[in-house]
Amino acid sequence: MEDSKPNGNRRGQRSRQEILDAAAKVMATRGYAGTSLSALVQESGIPKSAIYHHFESKAGLLSEVMARGAREFFAAMRDAHQTPPEDGTPHERLGWYLHKTGEVFVHREDFLRLLLLLVMSSEATDAPEAMQTIADIRKEGLDYMRHMIRMSFSSKGEAIADELANALAFFGVAGFDGAFVGMQSGDGRTMSEYMTQLTNAMAALGTAHESARGLRAANKTLSMNASR
Repeated sequence: MEDSKPNGNRRGQRSRQEILDAAAKVMATRGYAGTSLSALVQESGIPKSAIYHHFESKAGLLSEVMARGAREFFAAMRDAHQTPPEDGTPHERLGWYLHKTGEVFVHREDFLRLLLLLVMSSEATDAPEAMQTIADIRKEGLDYMRHMIRMSFSSKGEAIADELANALAFFGVAGFDGAFVGMQSGDGRTMSEYMTQLTNAMAALGTAHESARGLRAANKTLSMNASR
């Protein structure tokens, strides 16, 4: 009798994870609006009553799918970036970060496909908690992009690294969005190819931004000298 409750808990936890796995897969394929409980039952083999036991509604299920997906995604990002290169040019360091991130994207297709689908549609208006989670995920992704850029250009000094992080972060996130959509469309390009192009583009923008910064500083100095 002492073991019956732990065993039951383990079965319940396993069923909950199976439901979340199935929901993530089906929603990523059919969208939130097109995902019925019948489809989830068919995919997971878990009775409808068990789904309602763990989740009060489809909206609640979506909220947990997105929250769990975000936790796993950013945990995978942190794991992938545990040992960044200690030397190398900013271009090389940025390439390392972006390629590692691209590898994480490839292994999180269901979550990212559902995330982009929900971002580009309004079909989950009955799940405000999930939509807030989606907004939080996008913000965290933007902050993480700033972190990668800042670390890549750290040799330039803190001020320049911060400037570049703020200037390039949105472009970097848009690059990942485009690369993921491109892969889903079956255009034949690999994530590695996309990341090489994105690295080159962001490094070139960083160099241009740094040059413009230097030019502004030089013009300011000339103006100050001329006014004396």
